[in-house]
Amino acid sequence: MFPTTNHGGKAMMKILETTIATVLVLLALTQVAAAQGAPAVQDKPVIQLAILLDTSNSMDGLINQAKSQIWKIVNELAAAKRGGKQPELHVALYEYGNDGLSAEKGHIRQVLPLTRDLDKVSEMLFALTTNGGSEYCGQVIDVATRELAWSKNPKDLKVIVIAGNEPFDQGTVDFRKSCKAAITAGVIINTIHCGSDDEGQKGYWKDGALLADGQYMFIDSNQAVAHIDAPQDAEIAKLGGELNETYIPYGNVGMEASARQAVQDSNAMSVAQGSSVNRALFKASANYRNEAWDLVDAVRSNSVKLEEVKEAELPDEMQKLSPAERKAYLADKEKKRGEIQEKIRKLDDERKKFVAAKLKEQQNSGTETFDSAMIKALRKQAESRDFKFE
Repeated sequence: MFPTTNHGGKAMMKILETTIATVLVLLALTQVAAAQGAPAVQDKPVIQLAILLDTSNSMDGLINQAKSQIWKIVNELAAAKRGGKQPELHVALYEYGNDGLSAEKGHIRQVLPLTRDLDKVSEMLFALTTNGGSEYCGQVIDVATRELAWSKNPKDLKVIVIAGNEPFDQGTVDFRKSCKAAITAGVIINTIHCGSDDEGQKGYWKDGALLADGQYMFIDSNQAVAHIDAPQDAEIAKLGGELNETYIPYGNVGMEASARQAVQDSNAMSVAQGSSVNRALFKASANYRNEAWDLVDAVRSNSVKLEEVKEAELPDEMQKLSPAERKAYLADKEKKRGEIQEKIRKLDDERKKFVAAKLKEQQNSGTETFDSAMIKALRKQAESRDFKFE
């Protein structure tokens, strides 16, 4: 029981006052530490990008630009760092405005949720086709804002990029409400109008971006994307193909994912100049990780332990090996991958110098394409979240 004497009461009050003061000091110190970034020691930077593409009949040029330049765009983001750490890059893909999609759902389809599997993103981009056209920008923004698993960290970069050519205010969902809801959730909206600046502004594309702290851009979706050939390009692309030989597919999805990797190499080679080079550069980056199907990445990331993988889930060449030989086989593949990736990075350093010099010689036409418009906006927005570009 508490003392009932006046002296005891004063003593108790003194203890309570001291305790309260201590708690307040601890709370203040916690807040100061947070403000100074103390929790950042465990903070893994994240960049999340949702691409919303109009797939109506007139948008074939836009889709082609997206197919050919996806690797250039993700390379730019992968080069960013915050606090010396490279970000985890997540990309989602939606199509809208395609009459082949459900009218009840507003002619909108989530092609992919936010994922780190960029091979899958490329595969689904190449599978897109155009058809018809009822383009509801407000509704697709609303759907993407609500459906996707956006990061809760206010320091992370969360961006929706929507591209199309029809007026932004079509449909029953008011774009003003959906854009405001997005930025309230910390998601920036960048708008890319495929057409003239005048048509874009009259069609409210600029309004949509301004409402959600984003950038408004207009592009010629039918323009060929410029590429500067560099002496290092052929070797970089060749080494990108050699990287595939260092992957060890395992489990139920291993062979399917390995085949997808090879197909996306071919797809990159089949489109615009430089696409296969940009893909090889991304494959040499820390953001190209395939723990779900590649044993090298899975063991390195501690997703699985080699000794716990069932023999039937291993590729044929590993099944006949002893446990010690399997470990050595895995280590050899990892070593070779690191060596190839390092060669690619060194060649890219030389390539960047060559391209920079050539760009100085050329006059900028001032005409934006899908990749240049996105990169310009995303770099600026990443820097606003304390990401740095080397």
